[in-house]
Amino acid sequence: MSAQSSVIDAKQVFAEKQELEWILQAKQGDRQAFNHLYQLHIGRVYALCYRMLSSADQAEDVAQEVFVQVWLKMDNFRGDAKFSTWLHSVATNTVLTHIRKQKNWLQKVFSIEEQPQAEQAGNEISDLSDMDKMILRLPEKARLVFVLFAVEGYRHEEIATMLNMAVGSSKSHYHRARNLLKEWL
Repeated sequence: MSAQSSVIDAKQVFAEKQELEWILQAKQGDRQAFNHLYQLHIGRVYALCYRMLSSADQAEDVAQEVFVQVWLKMDNFRGDAKFSTWLHSVATNTVLTHIRKQKNWLQKVFSIEEQPQAEQAGNEISDLSDMDKMILRLPEKARLVFVLFAVEGYRHEEIATMLNMAVGSSKSHYHRARNLLKEWL
């Protein structure tokens, strides 16, 4: 083991201990400790929300809602998994709840069955890579399945449960997303 890798390992151990301290303090109501957790994880949570929602405004709102939910549910974190894993699960469920609520509202107001595809927002996505731009163009269900499977690493069985669909449908949406992305490339 080189000296450089042992320094990196020591830094990681320190960071994990610091995060654990913040978690314990936040569970006791310490807002400053929770703010540290927020600062540590907001980037990844926002990125997940943005990929799933394809809207910067909605992603920002939902990312904030994720942390409201985390604050309210801190006692539910038992430490069986890493905090980031638990946070990721809360974020994914919050995004899916947001999508369901939005669809229900759109269906009531406009009497439609499917939400219209997101318009291409040129300046909102100008700083994203070409692949991210293409992912945002995917139809909603294909985009959700693709992000959850290819980007976030969920299994089709988990995705099917989260999105209330059959495993075969999850695989089909993923296949469709991959084919569209290949075509666009």
